[in-house]
Amino acid sequence: MVMLLKESQHKLVKLPAWRRRMLLVLMLLSFVLLLGRGFYLQTLHKDYLIKKGEAFSRRKVVLMPHRGKIYDRNFKPLAISLPVESVWANPTDVQISVGQLKQMSSLLDMQTKELQQKLQKKKKEFVFIKRRVAPDVAKQVMAMKVPGVFSQKEYKRFYPAAEVTAHIVGFTGVDDTGVEGMELYRNHVLSGSAGKRDFVRDRKGHVVEDLVAVKLPHDGQDLVLSIDRTVQYVVHRELSRAVEKHKAKAAAAVVLDAKTGEVLALVNIPTYNPNNPVNVASKLRNSAIVNIFEPGSTMKPVTAAAAMEFGPYQPDTKIQTAPGYLRIGTATIHDAHPNQVLTVSQVIQKSSNVGSAKMALDLNREQLWNTYVQLGFGSTTKIGFPGEASGKVRDYKTWRPIEQATMSYGHGISVTLLQLARAYTVFANEGELLPVTLTKLSEPPVGRQVFSAKVANAVKDMLELVVQPGGTALKAQVTGYRVAGKTGTAHKLGEHGYEHDKYVGSFVGMVPASNPRLIMAVMIDEPSNGEYYGGSVAAPVFSAVMNDVLRMLVIPQDGNALPVAPPADAAEVKEAM
Repeated sequence: MVMLLKESQHKLVKLPAWRRRMLLVLMLLSFVLLLGRGFYLQTLHKDYLIKKGEAFSRRKVVLMPHRGKIYDRNFKPLAISLPVESVWANPTDVQISVGQLKQMSSLLDMQTKELQQKLQKKKKEFVFIKRRVAPDVAKQVMAMKVPGVFSQKEYKRFYPAAEVTAHIVGFTGVDDTGVEGMELYRNHVLSGSAGKRDFVRDRKGHVVEDLVAVKLPHDGQDLVLSIDRTVQYVVHRELSRAVEKHKAKAAAAVVLDAKTGEVLALVNIPTYNPNNPVNVASKLRNSAIVNIFEPGSTMKPVTAAAAMEFGPYQPDTKIQTAPGYLRIGTATIHDAHPNQVLTVSQVIQKSSNVGSAKMALDLNREQLWNTYVQLGFGSTTKIGFPGEASGKVRDYKTWRPIEQATMSYGHGISVTLLQLARAYTVFANEGELLPVTLTKLSEPPVGRQVFSAKVANAVKDMLELVVQPGGTALKAQVTGYRVAGKTGTAHKLGEHGYEHDKYVGSFVGMVPASNPRLIMAVMIDEPSNGEYYGGSVAAPVFSAVMNDVLRMLVIPQDGNALPVAPPADAAEVKEAM
């Protein structure tokens, strides 16, 4: 029986010859298929395999450049970059325990669920876990040695002057790219160029070798502004006080170096903190440069200069302004206070609309329009600031007599505060208009002659009368210095014309008047605490700022040791609107 069983098993194991041959052929075919597949992958499809291999082992890391610093004219820092770290991960390589997950989320001040979601994005090979982390925190995270988690060096921008210089300097975004202000306009200079490192690493994330030479980043260039940080602080302080005192909607001020056109200070209220620019959209506008307004009576000196340059007028030419109003067609122009015969100088001192309108109407329309254009109204100052407005000056061919008259005292024409400040450089420099700049100059600028020196100096003398008894700007006086300036008050334009209960009060002044070194333009938007004339809301800001700044800059006095005090019963003259 046993013998039969063994014989039977031996017969089952032994295969027929044809079956053995078939099995051998199948094995050979399988081997050929494997060889063919290998040949296909190694030759025809090798690019795919290389890419897959590189995806797991090859890495490129961007080496961030150091962003250039921004300084004021005295090399005080306005924007600097501080080193930080950004923690990132390759989710396909991450191996992290529950305990490590909790520890890492605690270190990075994140919700555990949020961290887990980022690390589970398996289809991505690069995910930022958290950017701009303090270096010591990033060091603790890396000390955990979690596979697939890395850190890279970056920079975070810091603004020492914070709100005071926010509208000039601006700020950068999370990628260290300029978003507002000079950070945006000069981004190409400040940002530099990034470097890179291309390397191979093993499954544990260790670098095996660098594939090519490391390309080092090229740091950005530093930028020196024309701004004087100390002057900027004083202007910010006084403008903030004025907004609070007069319950104004907003305010702006510009201070120029009268000899170079450099912007020494530019302030807007309200402002924001560029170190933490969250929910600040409504405060980002640099009103002094991007907002336009009707300048009101601050345009009268321009009209007087044009009348003397191109017309039959001299400072002592008499103009009949009685009975205090002037009818032009169906419209009527009014003075705030009825006057009789006024000289051109008195028209400026007392801010007579009638006198200004009569001078303008005696001029050729094209001459008056050309004066506005030559002074830069209707076009940008080319200061290079993002969003700068050009203002509005209508073509003289469309002017009606009433429009020619009203533009003479700043109605029907729109300007920026920077344009207005720049226009007054002609009165500080014997008729020469200077370009304006936000960067420090290394050589004197080239200006453009608009008025003759005789006319410009005559207007400057008129502007001194405005700050003296009988003028509209008694509150602009500065102890020990002669001041020349002009007030302006205008109704604001609304959707349905002029708003009779909303005003813009302004003042433009220069000091010392004998040899102007500084020009300051101030604009108070919608003062609502009872006072709204430029002489009451804007001129005091000029006085307060200059009382400090002139001494800080050691500018010699040119007046009496005490201000020219008006008589006790002298009332301040208010300009017409």
